[in-house]
Amino acid sequence: MNIRPRLDAIVRSLRRNGTSTIAELAEEVGVSRRTILRDISTLRDEGFVIHSEPGRGGGLQLDPQSVQTTARLSVTEIFALLISVASMRAAGNLPFSALADAGLAKIEKALPSDKVRDLRRFLDCLYVGQLSPQVDISDMKAIESALLPAFETAFLQRLQLSFRYRDAKGAITTRIVEPQAMLILPPLWYLVAWDPAREDFRHFRMDRISKPEYLEGTSFRRRHVPFEDHVSPVRNLSR
Repeated sequence: MNIRPRLDAIVRSLRRNGTSTIAELAEEVGVSRRTILRDISTLRDEGFVIHSEPGRGGGLQLDPQSVQTTARLSVTEIFALLISVASMRAAGNLPFSALADAGLAKIEKALPSDKVRDLRRFLDCLYVGQLSPQVDISDMKAIESALLPAFETAFLQRLQLSFRYRDAKGAITTRIVEPQAMLILPPLWYLVAWDPAREDFRHFRMDRISKPEYLEGTSFRRRHVPFEDHVSPVRNLSR
């Protein structure tokens, strides 16, 4: 379940049940206790008044009169805006770059410090370059919207990522990898990951990835990715 539907489900559950424990909410929406704690913090940032009652018989209670008072963008939503701008810039097709950058800067200033930290860590994983004219893009398809939220959690918490992958010949396999970077070579987007089964880096076209799922309880270390000379970190691009 993506973050916004999950947050809405938590609010509905609290309104319906009156009091719920972290464990009950985690089971209901199908995520870990740690994720529920982060979600509760997000809901409080959005203006929901959620009380915590410790001890036996306690739990979380949503104030009956509580409503969302702020329309905060999530890290994933802001990152989607940033990478869209970066992609257009890399393709040489960003006619209003100054206005776009000014708007994004205002959004970043409005974020809480923990969200800014997550955003910058996420940006550190983003690279752009130029696609070789020899690459065949005739079979390019739309990228699943579920990828970015799953990537956010996998990158920030350094969790392994599982997904189905369709190769150039149409064969479908299930892959479990350690995500290290995202690479934009307009118009193609790639997940760059360490493949433990093959003990090497692999580039996965995002339009060929489906059913992404981060794996709770897994962890990995950040690795240096040996990119080609024409690839640059987004943070190093001149604005």
